[in-house]
Amino acid sequence: MKKLSFLSLAVLAALAGCSDDDAPKTLSLDTAIPVGDSQCINGGTLTQVGADDNGNGQLEQGEVDGSKTVCNPVKTTLDESELASLTSNPWFADAQQKVGQAQERTDALATTPAKAKNVILFVGDGMGVSTVTAARILAGQLQDKLGEEHQLSFEAMPYSGFSKTYNVDAQTPDSAGTMTAMASGVKTDVGVIGVAEAVERGNCASVEGNELVTALELAEIAGKSTGVISTARITHATPAATYAKSADRNWEDVSDMPADAVAGGCQDIAMQLVDFEQNLEARFDVDVDGIEVVMGGGRRHFLPKDPAFNSADAVSSTEGDRTDGIDLTAKWQQAYPNGTYVVDQAGFDAIDAANTERVFGLFNESHMQYEQDRANDVAGEPSLAEMTTKAIDVLDNNNEGFFLTVEAGRIDHAHHAGNAYNALHDTVAFADAVQAAIDNTNSEETLIIVTADHSHVFTIAGYPKRGNPILGKVVGVGSSKPTLAADGMPYTTLGYTNGNGFKDLGAETDADAGYNGDIVTGRVDLSGVDTTAPGFHQEALVPMGSETHAGEDVGVYAQGPGAHLVTGTNEQSYIFHVMNYAADLVEKAEAKLAK
Repeated sequence: MKKLSFLSLAVLAALAGCSDDDAPKTLSLDTAIPVGDSQCINGGTLTQVGADDNGNGQLEQGEVDGSKTVCNPVKTTLDESELASLTSNPWFADAQQKVGQAQERTDALATTPAKAKNVILFVGDGMGVSTVTAARILAGQLQDKLGEEHQLSFEAMPYSGFSKTYNVDAQTPDSAGTMTAMASGVKTDVGVIGVAEAVERGNCASVEGNELVTALELAEIAGKSTGVISTARITHATPAATYAKSADRNWEDVSDMPADAVAGGCQDIAMQLVDFEQNLEARFDVDVDGIEVVMGGGRRHFLPKDPAFNSADAVSSTEGDRTDGIDLTAKWQQAYPNGTYVVDQAGFDAIDAANTERVFGLFNESHMQYEQDRANDVAGEPSLAEMTTKAIDVLDNNNEGFFLTVEAGRIDHAHHAGNAYNALHDTVAFADAVQAAIDNTNSEETLIIVTADHSHVFTIAGYPKRGNPILGKVVGVGSSKPTLAADGMPYTTLGYTNGNGFKDLGAETDADAGYNGDIVTGRVDLSGVDTTAPGFHQEALVPMGSETHAGEDVGVYAQGPGAHLVTGTNEQSYIFHVMNYAADLVEKAEAKLAK
């Protein structure tokens, strides 16, 4: 009895010690799960529960008895406030607009006929990607912009791609082979014009059977008006590839040809231009009316080597080079009595395009002036944009349409001289000519293609800050002083891998003046040199008599019917096939021949 009572009291005491007031409290802890978690991709909440055994009012890891994870639902859209940082950003908005425009163009392809009444092929000779970039920046800075955000006229075209420029026998090409590929759709060798690769350079006899047919010739047979413009000599490789067949690009006139080639019946390039109509008629037994517009330089190749035939603005004591005594300018005027032959700005300005049947303009005895040197021409020269506009105004008199080739030939020459100033200014002038073509044609019926025949070993280097003068010395981000190279001297943003090297000719606007000095090897202290001046020639790594072409791909830009085919990376010969597809050149020429 006594034990039982004692036991009962003990039980009661124990029960009293385990009352609800003394039991550990149960706690819970919510922890946010961040967005991107492997378990909850859109975030969520981790809830942990357990007894507060030590009574400190906090749930510690050793007290956790259980947990539960709740993931947020996956979010498929963002509200306006969440998008504000993007939609209000001009870079984002501009890209969104371009995506919309691209989609509209894609949608329109299904219902828009891809046939062109007119075709214009623009060739920036030597205008590689680095040249386009640097010229874009220069053009913007000339308009008081920072420059990098600017666009040249052709960069705004809706379609673009790349062209592989190598020749059949050369990794790094020349203009003869590259332009032949674009004009005829067939790649060929270095140094030959309008002929296939089986030709032997310099061998007149090898031309026969290897002659190619060009887009200009097809357009002529099809009844379209045709034209060729260049700021180089009109007999130079790029323009010549549209109308001539030659085993050597250097056979610009008879004095440039070996005796066996003359005896073998090969014509010089200038003669082929003047005889174009009769040569094409004889070859295909078809009636054509000849090239309506020819404008450029190279008058010396059309005149006899006799001072009696000098033009009023001749700068040489004997302007002509021809040793056969033939005045091809007189021969052209005799063949086309209703045509207009001009040699200067005044004659050009007097052309009434609406009532002019054809134009033959030779504005310099050799190449035309660089754009920045044009004001120094003896008798005045039209700009490339002016020539393009005038040509279109003459050519569009034909209801069948036209084919026109426009070359900015002196971009290439300035690069060879190692003078970025003139190369870039001529590229800007080239872009102005493209804009003139856009403004004076209907985009629904005119295919415009803009490209280059090859590039140059021209570089944009260092880490200049945004808006730094593109022709200036490198000045880094956050700095106002030129960056110094490891040799302690400043350096320019633009340079050449090889070439004639440094020249400081001040205000000289003729890039070719750089050839008069010695080749400069090694680095030069540019601290006191104005590298933005017209006469500054950039340093070159490898000393050479002239800077060389480069072998990388070049850009191709297009708008108008068939332009959507300009995409991806293609052989340079592909450009002909785009033009042919858009304008049905082969089909229309064959239909004409069938009659």
